[in-house]
Amino acid sequence: MFMRREPPPVNIQRMKRSIIDPEQPVVTLINTFTVAPERQEELIQRLVEATERVMVNMPGFVSANIHRGLDGTHVANYAQWRNREDFESMLGDPVARAHMGEAAAIARFEPLLYEVADSIAASGDAPTPR
Repeated sequence: MFMRREPPPVNIQRMKRSIIDPEQPVVTLINTFTVAPERQEELIQRLVEATERVMVNMPGFVSANIHRGLDGTHVANYAQWRNREDFESMLGDPVARAHMGEAAAIARFEPLLYEVADSIAASGDAPTPR
């Protein structure tokens, strides 16, 4: 029997969402993690907790989106920062480094900074995916 999953309670901290638009003045961190399948959920929880406790308070932090790989061995973090300098400043923060170390203890990762080159959406008459 299919059980409908209830949405999580609204968290005001989570109300701001990423906007993917080449006109947005942000840099994007795409950090891809490789993790043992039995530790994927643990990694997700560590990333969410680090973001909610530390990153949201860092100057220049805009948003983060944690993605669960359907293969069970990957997690991706799509995060936006006001600029490269704010991102690099976060990397030097001891509290942020401690949280990043927790993730590094259970997963390999490859962080890269990007800028949005383009954003393309379906036209208004396109069928909605199911």
